[in-house]
This record gives sequence, C-alpha cells and structure tokens, in this order.
Amino acid sequence: MGVKSMKIVLTGGGTAGHVTPNIALLPALERRGFKVYYIGSRTGIEKDLISRYGIPYHGIASGKLRRYFDLKNVTDTFRIVKGLGEAIAVLKHIKPDVVFSKGGFVVVPVAVAARLLNIPVIIHESDITPGLANRLIMPFAKKICVSFPETLDQLPGNKGVLTGIPIRSSLWEGLAQEGLKICGFEHLPSKPIMIVIGGSLGAMAINRNILGVLPRLLKRFHIIHLCGKGNIKESPRPGYAPFEYIQEELPHLLAAADMAVSRAGATTIFELLALSKPNLLIPLSRAASRGDQILNAASFEKRGFSMVLPEEEMTEDSLYDALLALYANREAYAKHMNTQTPGDGVKQVMAEIGRWTKEVVT
Repeated sequence: MGVKSMKIVLTGGGTAGHVTPNIALLPALERRGFKVYYIGSRTGIEKDLISRYGIPYHGIASGKLRRYFDLKNVTDTFRIVKGLGEAIAVLKHIKPDVVFSKGGFVVVPVAVAARLLNIPVIIHESDITPGLANRLIMPFAKKICVSFPETLDQLPGNKGVLTGIPIRSSLWEGLAQEGLKICGFEHLPSKPIMIVIGGSLGAMAINRNILGVLPRLLKRFHIIHLCGKGNIKESPRPGYAPFEYIQEELPHLLAAADMAVSRAGATTIFELLALSKPNLLIPLSRAASRGDQILNAASFEKRGFSMVLPEEEMTEDSLYDALLALYANREAYAKHMNTQTPGDGVKQVMAEIGRWTKEVVT
C-alpha cells in the first residue's frame, strides 16, 4: 500500500498580483507532496511568470467581463464559453483534488468547470471588496480566503476565512548591497533610496509625475523606478535606475530601499507591510477602477501603515511634498508596521487547502 500524491490546479492571471500569491504557495505545496498544475490565459502575464518554475501550464481562452456596455462583451462571452470547454477538458485530464483560484477573468471558466466536475474550489480575494470575477464564482467555492477583516461581512454564508495574502519567502532573502549593485548605486555618495512601484502593467500618472520632479528628488534620494513594460521614458543616470519589470531581483531592490511609492494593489501593499517599508500609496482612481485600491489604501492609512495621496490630488508639487513628509515620518510608519505585521498567509491558505484534500491510499 502506498500514498497517492495529491494534485492541485492553481489559476489566476491578468496582473502579477493575481499570480505572485500562487507562486508564494509553491514551496509549501511541494513540501506537502502536491503535484501542481496551472491554468491561465494563453497570452497573459501569468504564462511568463509561471514558466520559470517548471510547472505544467495549460492556456485556455479567456475574455474580459466589463461593467459597462461594449460590443467586446459579446465576443468575449464566446471566448469565455470556449474557455469553459477547454477548462473542462484540462480538469478531466488532470483530475485534481482541489482548485485554488486567485483572481482575474481567466478563473471564471476554471471555477465553473471544477464545479461541474465536483472538484472543490477555494478562492482567494486580496482586496477589501471582491472583484467581479470572484463575485461570479463565489457560489461555486467551498471557501473564500480574504486578506482584510472588512471583507468577511461581504461574503455569503460562512464561506469566508481571514488568511492574509500568501507572501513569497524570497522577499525576506534580499541583500541591500546586492540591490545597490543592480542599480549602479554602490559607488555613489550615500542617500536615502526610494523605490517607485508602478505594478506589472505600469502606472502612467505616477510615472509622469515622478519624472516631472526627478531633478528635485535626485538632490535628496536615489531612485529605483519600476515603470511597467514599455514605459521607460528616461535613461539611467547616477542615482536613477529605471526598470520595466523586476522578478528575481525584487527582494534585493526592496532590501536596499528606505521607502516606497506604489499603487494600492493588495499584494504589493501586504508585501510592503511584511517588510515594514514606509510607503506612500497612490490608489487607482474611481474613474479608472471599481475603487478597490482606494479602500485598500484607506484601511492601511487608518492603521498607520501607509501615507495616502489620492490620484485626483496628485500634482508634481503635491507628490514631492508628500514624499518629503513620508521620509520625515518614516520611523513612525515603520514602528506601526513592525508591531502589526500580518500573519503567515501561506500557512493559513495551506490549512484551508488541507481541509479540502485528503491522501488517497492505494
């Protein structure tokens, strides 16, 4: 008699924030003996991020679900239906014990397919308010893991459980000196280092205003600028290191940084909290989003973890003043973050996965 290894399908995509928590689970899943598979879109960022981990990847058709009228809603509906058929075929072939869904529109056909095949689905919602994709698949989920306690009141029945966000253990392995080398700062006169995080897709408003005050900022700071793919507008110079997107080197850059400027996507802000990095959050405006980042930022501001500058109020001068204020108060922010660091999201999510899987004796 032996023990048959368990199988899990991870799904999520569209942005790095829907993929990196899945990546954070990989070492724990491996230790528990899971065989891991991934279902994502054919061309999304998740394919590139997952490919480096040697996990079997299955791409399916995926469409965007919009909250407004657009003719693309019609064509994307057909893509979603096609994706459902492809997800059913993939899941029938893999026969996983459980599906863990992180978010993004690609998860909808996967979760529906899993329900049709009687495979348990566990959802993770990072933001305070659930996104549209997660709201659609909540009826199919056994459990809904959340990052903010405020989210629990918005969930049906007793499905919600506060787990926090799975955070990559590699973030704590960064070396500040290595970060200085990567940026070309190691031989420059010492200055505080600011990291500007535009997210995997970039943040045009933040990028534009940072560049507008760059000459003033460089008098006081060295700047690491994560611009987003195709968004580098300024060449590297002493004290200024622009990058499109960083993966393996990110822990070193964060270790080198004294403070951060970022959007308020949940994955990023919980990573900054875990590292106790004083930060200025500039959430995506309601005009360009459903307002989830505004709520995320407000929660962190209320708890003393972050300083917030609404995008609608951001000018070059207001951004510059906010950054000086953040640096002046950096010790107070770090103190709050150090005393209220989040729990072990990986451990908590793995506990939920464990409740819906079991070893099969053969």
